[in-house]
Amino acid sequence: MSRDDGTDDRPVRAAGTAGGLSHRVPELGALELLLAVARLGSLGRAARELGITQPAASSRIRSMERQLGVALVERSPRGSRLTDAGALVTDWARRVVEAAEAFDAGAQALRDRRDSRLRVAASMTIAEYLLPGWLIALRGQRPDTAVSLLAGNSTVVAERVLSGEADLGFVEGLSVAGGLDSVVIAHDRLIVVTAPGHAWARRRRALDVGELAATPLILREEGSGTRQVLDAALGGPARPLIELSSTTAVKASAASGAGPAVLSELALGEELSARRLVEIPLEGVRLSRDLRAVWPTGHRPAGPARDLLTLTRS
Repeated sequence: MSRDDGTDDRPVRAAGTAGGLSHRVPELGALELLLAVARLGSLGRAARELGITQPAASSRIRSMERQLGVALVERSPRGSRLTDAGALVTDWARRVVEAAEAFDAGAQALRDRRDSRLRVAASMTIAEYLLPGWLIALRGQRPDTAVSLLAGNSTVVAERVLSGEADLGFVEGLSVAGGLDSVVIAHDRLIVVTAPGHAWARRRRALDVGELAATPLILREEGSGTRQVLDAALGGPARPLIELSSTTAVKASAASGAGPAVLSELALGEELSARRLVEIPLEGVRLSRDLRAVWPTGHRPAGPARDLLTLTRS
């Protein structure tokens, strides 16, 4: 603000102080070199300790002296000693280096905390039948990693990954939501199943896709990967007899004789072996799908998420 007498009472910035600290304060490596010279009494020994050549060390000291405008080190055949100004700057440098070490320790603690936690979102089939084995293998590599699992249909998984609630997701639909990158990690097949007493179990010929489309089915809810694949294969929405939100519930309903169901082959091994459910051959369409890992576009998985992704593809 200017006073009536024409003078300005605002603080005046000293000459040479324009710009950020990075332009006015020596870089950390130069300060570490100065501290080593002070401790060892030799520029050559200081250079060897820091893993640089003596000419590089001399150049770094000269550059720092030009930057500060004072001589810091006196060189002689007997070694190197600090000037009075150099001793003072060394005291300041020690505080800066100690603060930098504290900063680095704090940053490492943040990295360790990040790398000790993994949030995974997975569609129901993958969560129940594939992910447990992957997580056991991950524990062998990273025993200190705490894993939290968010299970839901493929639409929910995509939403959780996009919102940052999960570090890595696994989906089983036909497509991947916008904003996500993906990689195929496995392949799966959907099959038609019924209870052994159902009329279809006594068929002599394969079921055709038209008959499947016309029959009310026990289905997963809309938004599930299983439902997306089935609707696409039928050329329109399947007819629901019952809609359920878990694969286990669909299997139980089908085994009770309520009606036919379409489910992942991965989920049916035990039921088919025990003949609680039987597979009905289907002709005219192949109900296959890719299983994918997903993550936000441009943010490739890191740390335990990267290791888990590697395990799924091994």
